[in-house]
Amino acid sequence: MHIQTFYNPARINSTRRRLFINCLNAHFYSSNAAKQPFDILFFGRDEFSCNVFKQLHDAQDVWQSISIATNADVKTGRRGSHLSISPLKLLGESLEVPVHTIPRRKVDFRGWMPPPPFTNTNEAYVSVPASETHLLVTASFGRILRPSLLRLFPPGQRLNVHPSLLPAYRGPAPIQRALMRGENVTGVCIIDMMEKKEGIDAGSIWGCESMAKSATFPSISVELARTGGDLLVTVLRDMLLGKARSIPQPPVSSTTLHASAISASDAQIDFTSQTALDIVRLSRAISHQRPITTTMPDGRTLQLHHLSVSRRHDDSGPVKPGWAVYSPHTHTVLINCADGEWLSVLKLKTQDRALLAAKEWWNGVKGLGLLHEGMLKLL
Repeated sequence: MHIQTFYNPARINSTRRRLFINCLNAHFYSSNAAKQPFDILFFGRDEFSCNVFKQLHDAQDVWQSISIATNADVKTGRRGSHLSISPLKLLGESLEVPVHTIPRRKVDFRGWMPPPPFTNTNEAYVSVPASETHLLVTASFGRILRPSLLRLFPPGQRLNVHPSLLPAYRGPAPIQRALMRGENVTGVCIIDMMEKKEGIDAGSIWGCESMAKSATFPSISVELARTGGDLLVTVLRDMLLGKARSIPQPPVSSTTLHASAISASDAQIDFTSQTALDIVRLSRAISHQRPITTTMPDGRTLQLHHLSVSRRHDDSGPVKPGWAVYSPHTHTVLINCADGEWLSVLKLKTQDRALLAAKEWWNGVKGLGLLHEGMLKLL
């Protein structure tokens, strides 16, 4: 195995491209003979993981064995009445792939060991090389892998499928954060897994592909996962042929965007600072996991569903942000936002009440005596 530098601007600048980012100190690893197909341990949990795994599973020329590590079943709901099962576990079982579950508690996962053939009985001796066929892949796994687990796999064979154009949007919510900012282009990268102390999502890039963004998280997540799975297979085929290349990520600056986890506060609207377009983008990004919310005058939470930007409501005159009115022309509730924009809301759900169409919900609000001159002030 040897290291060489490369720079291929024709490949890098092509439209709808697989990029290997512009960097003169890029490296690739090659060998004199083609390698044996990999023994793959795939870590994941959700639908993104499933779509990546499907692409990988179909490419049976790159692996000789493949196994899944995913979350254990969890009882949820009142008195544990519902059993939450990892979608990746269900997919693995349907494909007759060995599925191994990790401990539910993060503290217990720190001592978890992967199944044979990946367990290295000489783990304490880091100089003992891992098998050259062993390959680790993670995709939307949601857990940090400890250094001793990573070292069970050879350097360059600990890969992560990350749905952003790195180094932008490192972190656990890259798709959501890109949609919230209204990015016109996003993408997916295949990167090296690194120890936490070296940086999260900071590993060298083996492959990267850009694509135009879709309207909502569910649609673009599927596209990015399928693209990422296809790109992963391409990288693995290049590895087997001894021509795969990886390069360091460009340095992070003060303007590099980070993708922090989505919290409850992200879903809470501030009409005085957010435009209608800001709120629509937010809904497209996170409404699949957290409903967009505001607060009623009586203190109850109000969920806003099926949002769009509306033209100015001409009948209302000058209105401050947060005031809402029902429009019989659009059959929606219109809410004034920052910069005078109007948010159109097709369905609403008051705390502890059912989801209602705008007209039915508005009639209920009128009956509570919460309107002032035909309008409602949201907090």
